[in-house]
Parts: sequence; structure tokens; C-alpha cells
Amino acid sequence: MNYRSPLLRRSAILVTLVILAASCSFASQTPKNIILIIGDGMGIGAITAARCAGPGPDGRLVVDSMPITGFLLTHSANALVTDSAAAATALATGVKTNNGMISMTPGGVRLRTILEVARDLGKSTGVVTTDDIVSATPAAFYAHARSRSQGDEIAAQVVSSRINVAFGRDGGNFVPKTETDGKRADGRNLLAEAKKRGYDIVGNAEEMNESKSDRIIGLFAESSIPSLADMTAKAIAVLSRNSHGFFLMIEQSWPDKGGHSNNCDQVVKGVLELDVALRKALGFAKSDDQTLVVVTADHETGGLAVHNPKDKTSFFTPQWTCGSHTGNMVALYAFGPGSERFSGTHDNTDIPRIFAELWGAKLN
Repeated sequence: MNYRSPLLRRSAILVTLVILAASCSFASQTPKNIILIIGDGMGIGAITAARCAGPGPDGRLVVDSMPITGFLLTHSANALVTDSAAAATALATGVKTNNGMISMTPGGVRLRTILEVARDLGKSTGVVTTDDIVSATPAAFYAHARSRSQGDEIAAQVVSSRINVAFGRDGGNFVPKTETDGKRADGRNLLAEAKKRGYDIVGNAEEMNESKSDRIIGLFAESSIPSLADMTAKAIAVLSRNSHGFFLMIEQSWPDKGGHSNNCDQVVKGVLELDVALRKALGFAKSDDQTLVVVTADHETGGLAVHNPKDKTSFFTPQWTCGSHTGNMVALYAFGPGSERFSGTHDNTDIPRIFAELWGAKLN
């Protein structure tokens, strides 16, 4: 698959120059808004592959323009190699838990999430994902469960969390089994409950873009899910109406899915899609001057390495070490007020703790 484009190269260079110029004015400032972007399974190999296949080895991705860089340790409470639930819990709560658990301690105690901190400060909140809205990474920010497999229980917490924007795939956990594609055995229709609480329910890009509500749940079929960039732009437009600010978590799930199946095209596509969404976030942050943007991964998947191409038709040859997660460190990038706090090597639990400290709030 040919992802190279002169436009990609020129736009990335332009973004780099703008970001570097803007970053000089952020020292010692406090962000009003925080955007956390997570590439699920996005290791250094995935970023390298996307750079080679996209702008080219001498080109730069948008993420390469971010002025603050570092590394993140990812192990969970009970394993060197984390799963997405434990990793997202660390990124959401600042506490390590066992693999499979969602924003609870290994002993089952609920943990306060950074999204809940933002909500209690009067800020708007949102999660955006290319995966099911009840999947482990988004769930860890608004829900609490002993197991990531408790999709019905997690779905019931979307509305009770008072989240403003929740965009992702529809896994059927919001409506009863008696309805088309429904899975719930308890008979509850969470979408009807959400509408009574003032939420707009949207199911495609047109409905999403036309919604004027400050509270939107977007549940999309895989065939009709909007691009991550479009979901990001809409979420920012809705959340930024709040004069107190907002917290937004954005997840691109494809690098993980591609890593598990050793599908390099899917990995590359996922990283490049994340990069386009990042451009939207950075564009807002640059114009706003009060927004911290942090990009990282929950873990690395597949152990992807980039080798010289075996023939003239390919940009590189991918080599994989496995079809599962690894314990490798992942990259960390930051831009905006407070971004200097993310330089160097951090544990994944440091990320939300720094967010809370920047807001003068207590996490866990």
C-alpha cells in the first residue's frame, strides 16, 4: 500500500515549524484543556513503519513535530507485559492494577479517574475511539469494573458518568437482546435512558456533524464509523464550548489489531489515521494556547521491526517477534502548557498524576 505523498511531507514540515514556534510561549503555564491521544499497541516500530510508508524515511509525521519527547514504562501490577485494561487504568488513574481490570485496584477498590477529576472541576469530558465504546481503553476513563469483559456493566456507566461526548463502535451493549443486534440480558435500553437525560444519540457522520447538543453518544457500525479526525474535530468543537475547559481521550485501535495479526498495512494505516487526528488536535491547541496535548501508547503489540526492503516494490520489510503484546517501552510526546513535565522516562502512572497536579487537583 502506497502511503507516500508530497502533500504529507510538506504539511508535516509546516506543522513542525508552527509547533516549534508556538512551544516557546508555554513555560510555566497551566492548561485549561487536556487532550490525551493513545495509539493502542503503537510501538516505536509502528511509528517508524508509518513514517517510511507515509512521508518517507526523510520525511516527518505530525507527531514528530511535537517538541517534548520521552518514553513510557507499561508493566501492570501483576505482569511485565500489560493488557489494555491495566495500561488504560494506569493512564486514567495513576495506579497500577492487574491485567483485565478497569479502574479498580487489584483488591476491587474503585479508583478516581482523570476524567472524573475534570468533571468535578466543572470541565466537559469526552472519549473517542475507533474501537467499541465499551472496550478497555475508553472504559478505563469513565467506568469501573472487575473485568474488561463486563461490557453490559461498563455500558451502563456511560450515562451515569455524565460524560459529554462518547464516540465509538456499537458493540450491542446498550440495547436488549430483543432488539436488532442487541446483547443486554437485563432488558434495559440504555439509549432510551440516555435520551431522557438529554443526550443526542447519533449513528453516522451526518448525524454526528448535525448534532447541536452538548451531550452526544455516537454508536457507529464498523461500516459507518466516521474517521478518527472527524470524530476528534466534533468532540473538540462540543467540549470547547465550556469556559471551564475540558478533558478528551482519543484512541486509535488499529495498530494493536494489526500487531496481533502481524498485518503491517493495518498498523501503518492506524498510525497515519492517528496522525491526521493529531493534526486536528494540535491545530486547536495552537489557536487556543491553553491546551496540553499528549500522545503515547498503552503498550506495544507484535514486536514490529523495520528491515531493508527485499524488493523494489516495497518501502521496507516488516519483521515480527510475536502476535501478542510486549513489555517494550513506548514513545511519549507532548505540546502545550505543562508539556515540559513529560520529558524523559516516565511510568505510565505518572501521566494522569501530572495532569491532576497541573490542575491543582487530587487523583488517587
